[in-house]
Amino acid sequence: MTLSRIPLAAVIGSPIAHSRSPRLFRHWLRKYGMPGHYIPMEVPAERLEETLRLLPELGFVGLNVTIPYKEKVMEIADQVSDRATLIGAANTLIFRKDGLIHADNTDGYGFVENLRQSAPDWQPEAGPATVFGAGGAARAIVASLLDVGVPEIRLTNRTRPRAEKLREDFGNKVQVYDWVQAGNIVEGCATVVNTTSLGMTGKPELRVPLDAIGPGMLVTDLVYTPLETRLLREAKEQGARTVDGLGMLLHQAVPGFERWFGTRPEVDEATRKAILG
Repeated sequence: MTLSRIPLAAVIGSPIAHSRSPRLFRHWLRKYGMPGHYIPMEVPAERLEETLRLLPELGFVGLNVTIPYKEKVMEIADQVSDRATLIGAANTLIFRKDGLIHADNTDGYGFVENLRQSAPDWQPEAGPATVFGAGGAARAIVASLLDVGVPEIRLTNRTRPRAEKLREDFGNKVQVYDWVQAGNIVEGCATVVNTTSLGMTGKPELRVPLDAIGPGMLVTDLVYTPLETRLLREAKEQGARTVDGLGMLLHQAVPGFERWFGTRPEVDEATRKAILG
């Protein structure tokens, strides 16, 4: 009698010890009583391709990918989704039964699902969105905002050329502004998003004037340590609705878990508590 293999998955990066994904996946595996294991795996850059080719043979069904390998895995994968191509990075790998590696990006999905769950009356088409930052996360956010009907994106970054590159890639619904104008461009926006690491524990604060934020706006921060950043705290005080960044981390993991373990997990309060420990 042949016993079927227990599915294995992992998050890879370097460093990786800080990742909360193992806690999240362990919670879901326990909750749904499913066989399977999910581990953090630090992979040296020079062994990345060799590792990706070996893991399926050892029973791995897929991986989450974090810094610094989100771009590199796209060069190794046999198939890359349109989303990942547009964003220029992959965070989810699926090891298919035919031996091919499929790369996808679920960050934009996680971002939008977090807003829809936390602010069900959010109307993306109601007005422009301001996006702070132009790194890898910003690319996923800009793609997803345009996808759900945001009419205009006002993009600002500390180094302007990175923002200009996004405008080139995503078209003229993206308008680029100098960082010194960051406080002014918020006026009249429906949605405000911080995609930078500014405001994160151990990083400098997001020092942008926030007086233009007010009622009717939805303000969200991808930073989730701390859960309430200065941006969210001040936005709340000024009457805006706020959504923290933890939900994006939870929701972006849903498609991978479903593909690897065969059940679509629910993101609820117990899931948040499990991650916060």
